[in-house]
Amino acid sequence: MIGIRIAAGALAIAAVTAAMACSTSAEPAHSRAAATAAASKTAASTHPVETLKPLTHQALPQVKGETFTSAIVELPPDASARPHRHGQAFVFAYVLEGTVRSKLDDKPVTTHHQGGTWIEEPGAHHVLTENSSRTEPAKLLVVFVSKTGDQLKVDDPASQLPQRRGR
Repeated sequence: MIGIRIAAGALAIAAVTAAMACSTSAEPAHSRAAATAAASKTAASTHPVETLKPLTHQALPQVKGETFTSAIVELPPDASARPHRHGQAFVFAYVLEGTVRSKLDDKPVTTHHQGGTWIEEPGAHHVLTENSSRTEPAKLLVVFVSKTGDQLKVDDPASQLPQRRGR
């Protein structure tokens, strides 16, 4: 497991470097088509949600059965993600733009500004992910080290988008 985390750290650094080298307005040449999260209907309107754009997906050559995946997650203004898990994946997140509020398991809500990072241990419950701004987008680089073939994000069954806090 330590070897996997070392490999994940090295690959995360490489992914951050590559993502930062790309213009924030240009799609990286090696990016696949955007995988857009389905919009969720609220009582009267559609609430903005995140989109995921895969960057890299490859087997780890020295760790049989493990895969490295990197992606850009875009959160439009006022967007949030459904509560979810990443299975047994080890997850590293880096804020490329904006400010993101996050809550894992029973830990306190944390606010991450541009350049901020966090790690999600395997099995963690991501209770809150939201763009703090109602006017500016936020963008994350997310790196997953997972079992080959595992689904990278699983929304909680019958989960609703989190209620927006008063502002």
